[in-house]
Amino acid sequence: MLSVDISKKLGEFDLKVNFSIADEPMAILGASGCGKSMTLKCIAGIETPDFGRIVLNDKVLYDSEKGINLSPQKRHVGYLFQNYALFPNMTVAENIGFALNKRHNKDEIIRDFIDKLRLKGLEDKFPAQLSGGQQQRTALARMLALNTEIIMFDEPLSALDSFLKWELEQELMEIFTSFDKPVLYVSHDRGEVYRLCERIAILEKGQMISFSTKHKLFENPCTVTGTILTGCKNISAATESDNGLVFAKDWGIGFKIPTGVVGADIKFVAIRAHLLTLKNNACDNTYNAQIINVIEDVFDWIVLLKLSPKASKPFRWVINKKESPMLEKGFFVDVGVATENIIFLEH
Repeated sequence: MLSVDISKKLGEFDLKVNFSIADEPMAILGASGCGKSMTLKCIAGIETPDFGRIVLNDKVLYDSEKGINLSPQKRHVGYLFQNYALFPNMTVAENIGFALNKRHNKDEIIRDFIDKLRLKGLEDKFPAQLSGGQQQRTALARMLALNTEIIMFDEPLSALDSFLKWELEQELMEIFTSFDKPVLYVSHDRGEVYRLCERIAILEKGQMISFSTKHKLFENPCTVTGTILTGCKNISAATESDNGLVFAKDWGIGFKIPTGVVGADIKFVAIRAHLLTLKNNACDNTYNAQIINVIEDVFDWIVLLKLSPKASKPFRWVINKKESPMLEKGFFVDVGVATENIIFLEH
């Protein structure tokens, strides 16, 4: 169990995070520079908060009021950096065993983790002789060999190509399943954290503005920042009109308000690009839109629409190539969206 309640003054904002996690993987999702890495460094003891308290499995790691601030070596926290921080002059086996000098079964532990992380045959290789994936597995083996009470990852896949990233992601899934302790995973990649973690916190300029299950977050991000970080490209400022509609200012159109949203102070509306469809009977809101551009992606068409003559910004619509009709710039097309697929935001 990890409990964190800390604050630290940074350059442009104050970091203030408060959360608890049990023996499960949890992600912190946020844009670059929002305080994600600083949060991990404070937990690991590399940085010191200004105020607050950090407790791991009933052991106080930091308490500003009581003057407790354990050194990183005494915290038993595993921290995988973005660049893996391997010692370049040490072999794979030496890197894994670096902090195990006092363990009587050091060689056995090294062999065990070489087998577990599929590093057999690489024991005598140096980091410069390894691929990115092999370097990461070596860093993971070194971290797990220390019998840490929590493992933390700081965007470990950000520098990898898509194929290697996918392979290592599968390996992380297996590790998370077998590691019956807290896991804290930091990233700005929504798909990555969705696949790896059940619970996700949103961090914006040092403030934890959302903390929920991944399904709840993607269904209703609650804030504009959360909506953007979960991958939604279509967001418009909005006002409620007298005729019972929410008017999207940027698109010049109105949406029906579902029963559960009536009475809310709606400031923005958002629609995921793939949820707009060609007009059919199931759509509550339909529009005759002009195609202002068609961009070919690998498997989809990215279609930019002007949803009304009053629109000041285009609407991004993603449609599968195999399912799409002939789409040409300048043409008009009838499109619609079910009210249940519209995200209404108060913040």
